[in-house]
Amino acid sequence: MLKTLQRHWGYERFRPMQAEIITEALAGRDVLAILPTGGGKSICFQVPALMQDGLCLVVSPLIALMKDQVQHLRDRGIPALAVYSGMTYREIDITLDNAVYGDYKFLYVSPERLRTPLFQTRLQRMHVNFLVVDEAHCISQWGYDFRPDYLEIAAMRQLIGPQVPVIALTATATPVVAKDIMEKLGFRRENLLTGDFARPNLSYIFRKTDDKMGQLLKVCESVEGSGIVYVARRKSAEDIAAFLRSRGMAAEAYHAGMPHEARSRVQEAWKAGEARLIVSTNAFGMGIDKPDVRLVCHYDMPDTLEGYYQEAGRAGRDGRNAFAVLLWNRSDVARLRQTLRSSFPPLDTIREIYQQVCSYLGFAYEEGKDACVKFEVEHFARRFHVPASTAWYAVKYLETAGYWTLSETLQIPAKIQFTVSRDELYRIQLGSADTDRFLKLLLRMYTGLFTEYVPVDLDKIARAGRYAPAVAEEKLRELARRQVLKFIPAINAPMLTLHTERLVPKNLRLPQQDWDERVSRRTGRLDAFVGLVENDTECRCMQMYRYFGQTVEKPCGKCDVCRLQNPRE
Repeated sequence: MLKTLQRHWGYERFRPMQAEIITEALAGRDVLAILPTGGGKSICFQVPALMQDGLCLVVSPLIALMKDQVQHLRDRGIPALAVYSGMTYREIDITLDNAVYGDYKFLYVSPERLRTPLFQTRLQRMHVNFLVVDEAHCISQWGYDFRPDYLEIAAMRQLIGPQVPVIALTATATPVVAKDIMEKLGFRRENLLTGDFARPNLSYIFRKTDDKMGQLLKVCESVEGSGIVYVARRKSAEDIAAFLRSRGMAAEAYHAGMPHEARSRVQEAWKAGEARLIVSTNAFGMGIDKPDVRLVCHYDMPDTLEGYYQEAGRAGRDGRNAFAVLLWNRSDVARLRQTLRSSFPPLDTIREIYQQVCSYLGFAYEEGKDACVKFEVEHFARRFHVPASTAWYAVKYLETAGYWTLSETLQIPAKIQFTVSRDELYRIQLGSADTDRFLKLLLRMYTGLFTEYVPVDLDKIARAGRYAPAVAEEKLRELARRQVLKFIPAINAPMLTLHTERLVPKNLRLPQQDWDERVSRRTGRLDAFVGLVENDTECRCMQMYRYFGQTVEKPCGKCDVCRLQNPRE
């Protein structure tokens, strides 16, 4: 185990609990591992997978993180693949063929792929050594981020063979959720390994204030080093970053509404230390391995303790002192309760939005099953004169009901493939020297254009040919209209995958009892977090760890409550 770790990662030793989890997996036992943020969950399945013959199948709901991990493995010379929403049928077909017949060690799949016949047929031919379920709390309806697609995993175990061990991983799970995860995944016997949630180097500070901007400035001035400021809205990220810059701090905004290039630039500047502070929605942080973050400050209060704990845990991964600061007031609590109410539209409204979405996408009744289409909620809401927040929550509720899956925003480049042979291309009279020059430019820049779809960079093509990017795209569209090539435009939007054909109203099942239970669970999680924030008489760590089923013998001595009770410490 240690030799494999050293050979591929260069680490001299395992982090706490990693070796124990790997040992269980190599012994062929199903294992659920709960490791806090920064605990090194990926090592727990990558090491045993490399030690055994076969392919490790990884189910992950986060496409950006999936692509990032595949790239990291490839950078280490480890062959890895990924299948996710937004890929063409041919791309998926080729990738799955490679997983069956190629010399690959890892295949990452998004959960909505699990139910497709194409995937299930190929899966039975794969030699799978481990089935890994990342973000395993998503399989539990008692968890805070339930994904019905995860329920397909139990059936998938039968296709690959029940003897293949499951390695389930999550950063946060209450005892009830942990038990539910093991049941839903069909564990042969319960086997739970939990890392130590205690972070003795991390000080949790909850500060009640009506002057958040002033307090944020004081916090950022008093804590040196790299930091993350979490906000609830995209505009807040931009406004607060601008405010911090006006006070002489190197701060950048980051949110899902920014172009991919801008987000990459901001992320790299922050990781390199060129930007000290990054002000972001919760779109930022998952999979970011920056150990020297000294400060995580929540300018807006999250709605679950699970979400807060994960985000706060991105501070101080190097073991040095760091701070997790939460700024809050009564307005935050009122906002969260209002958001909770609005996040569950009436069932009649949800039913109506279901039919409107299907019409918007152009699907008639009994059409659309397994379709994967670009879908922007804001555009849909404007078209049908529905409040954007109502549309969003209705779409997400229908996702939890299992009717479709809305992916995160995807950044997929444009693709082209010639529909004529190379000889035919030379014989075609396109009637323009500029068009001929454009075709020669494509052939010079890219290979494989006659045999498969090839990703192309429109900006790069435009620069090489001295065109405007819009002109380069129009030239590709014109060649597609003339049936010289096929052109798939770039995607920079969420993708909606439909799991059923469009249903007539009477067949859309949304039980009132299920709706009531979901409201109750969400209310309970919010109440638990609000209770922790408002309780300033007991150590914050003791409260948090109790929620996650862990016991702590003594107060942490570093949180705001402990400091108030023992000021000399």
